[in-house]
Amino acid sequence: MKKVVISHKLHDDGMAVLEKANVKVAITNNGDPKAMLPELLDAEGLIIRIGSIDKETMLAAKNLKVIGRPGVGVDDVDVEAATELGIPVVIAPGANTRSVAEHAFAFMFAAAKDMVHSDKELRKGNFNVRSSYKAFEIYGKTLGLIGYGHIGSIFAKMAAGVGMKVVVYDPFVKPEVIIGQGYQYETELNFVLKIADVVSVHVPLTPKTQHLIGAVELKLMKSSAILINCSRGGIIDEIALANALENNQIHSAATDVFTNEPVNADEPLFKYDNIIVSPHMAGQTKEAASGVATMAAEGVIAVMNGQQWKNVCNPKAYEHPRWKNQR
Repeated sequence: MKKVVISHKLHDDGMAVLEKANVKVAITNNGDPKAMLPELLDAEGLIIRIGSIDKETMLAAKNLKVIGRPGVGVDDVDVEAATELGIPVVIAPGANTRSVAEHAFAFMFAAAKDMVHSDKELRKGNFNVRSSYKAFEIYGKTLGLIGYGHIGSIFAKMAAGVGMKVVVYDPFVKPEVIIGQGYQYETELNFVLKIADVVSVHVPLTPKTQHLIGAVELKLMKSSAILINCSRGGIIDEIALANALENNQIHSAATDVFTNEPVNADEPLFKYDNIIVSPHMAGQTKEAASGVATMAAEGVIAVMNGQQWKNVCNPKAYEHPRWKNQR
């Protein structure tokens, strides 16, 4: 019987796909490569919800044919090594797009209205927090989008729908696409940071986007601005962000992602009242969790059965000699 290792249990709909495929499933409840390795030694498939996989582990897991990610982020997978070894990395594009965009949109309103801080203070008996006047209206303000992929484009429509001006920075999207949809296109990240009332990050984590927004960039932002990250931890320099929050350099921030996950209770950012946090759950709505789990499971099973599954981040893996008889 073929075997699939899962770092953590998938949504029931994804688990149902594996059950229907009649494969043996091992759940490690730990995404550390060394912890997963004993189960991977005789496995053909791996699905990582939380965790990572490196080349050393791939080489040790000699039967491994496919790696699945219930989402689109692959920064914790050594994709280069997987491609070199002919191991396709299955992703689930689009399945959680709407959920993440809605989460960022909700973050924007919660931060602008100072909702979380006011909730905490009122529960302490501080009714006078209503007179802090930290809340402001969204209508007429400028949203600066850093990245205009599927999520960014949906967020743009939502923002425009409530009367915001949308300005986009994305060097990989043609200006005419942005302008044609009624938004302002800018070629300089720093300019967007300077003019935006709300900055929302929607780019993948790569060596080029690591600390894309750091101390220098934060100083460019308005003191009344909100910074949102529902993309990946590490894109924003968390030390620089903590300093900006402590000194009220910006109005507030909201983040769903952190450099190191899972996050412990002593996370430094947690001590600030002007940041809203959530546990990397933007894509974890019922609908999205079902979608990404199902797509990842279906893709992993398909590849294990010799199919060249389309939704992979490294299609060059199919050029490996191990795929010669499947072409």
